[in-house]
Amino acid sequence: MNTIFAVLLVFVGCCSNVVFLELLVRKFPGCGNIVTFAQFAFIALEGFIFETNFGRKKPAIPMSNYVIMVTMFFTVSVINNYALNFNIAMPLHMIFRSGSLIANMILGIIILKKRYSMSKYLSIAMVSLGIFICTIMSARQVNTGSEGSEEQDVYAFLHWLLGIAMLTFALLMSARMGIFQETLYKQYGKHSKEALFYNHCLPLPGFLLLSSDIYNHCVLFSQSTPVEVPVIGQAVPVMWLYLLINVITQYVCIRGVFILTTECASLTVTLVVTLRKFISLIISILYFKNPFTAWHWVGTAVVFLGTLIYTEVWTSVRMALRGKEELKEKKK
Repeated sequence: MNTIFAVLLVFVGCCSNVVFLELLVRKFPGCGNIVTFAQFAFIALEGFIFETNFGRKKPAIPMSNYVIMVTMFFTVSVINNYALNFNIAMPLHMIFRSGSLIANMILGIIILKKRYSMSKYLSIAMVSLGIFICTIMSARQVNTGSEGSEEQDVYAFLHWLLGIAMLTFALLMSARMGIFQETLYKQYGKHSKEALFYNHCLPLPGFLLLSSDIYNHCVLFSQSTPVEVPVIGQAVPVMWLYLLINVITQYVCIRGVFILTTECASLTVTLVVTLRKFISLIISILYFKNPFTAWHWVGTAVVFLGTLIYTEVWTSVRMALRGKEELKEKKK
């Protein structure tokens, strides 16, 4: 029952989060910093109350390790959201982030000297190819979508290319953080809820560096069209409403993933998150009518097929079916 509830939280929370993030980004493309800050502040406040018992509970993992982890987590979160300022379409943003599993594997080979089966290496090639196809097709849209002079076209393309570089850096940094977390959990045990709190609480002072941008967007949000909220019977600027829903759905999504990690095997968690990303992508394309060519669909299919090969879903399904057949034969 807990597993079904967690899966529902992941799908409802994460898919709704993508919708409201895109509503925010479409109106104010540079709002990534205020969105990141709001999400961090909300999750940190919840963790301070319910996880640390208002600061009375001591961390199980040394604070020095959390500082390293938090630096990486803060960098990844800010860069991922800030990349949306560089003409990166939401579908491409989601496809790029789907390569996190493979980036983790590549760094595992380089740093931890791990070795994998041929199916794993095949999945690396497929995900890399899928992301490459989508990126190239998006690059062509940037070149053909601009109606300005040749100089403006070149500037738009270089601006977009910088966004791609940022996403690539964030992808590799995220994978490096995953390896660091893996080594910490082996040494100190799994404390995922504690890590969730410190990952969101410790970076909050870092947002002072972005305070002017956050303040400017607070002003812009306050100037947006007011809408009446039925529950409180008051008119609220629509962008603040979108931000509130985005923050709540982000929390619901993270809580769902946390419950899944305690209830299911990591393979199941990976599969659920992968399917959630695919559904979020479909919603983004259909609901917001984002440009998506046949080649984008090919690239997307290759990315998700590669991810499924990596998680060995087919092998698990085959083993489960074989187990059922053996059970039936024993009953006979």
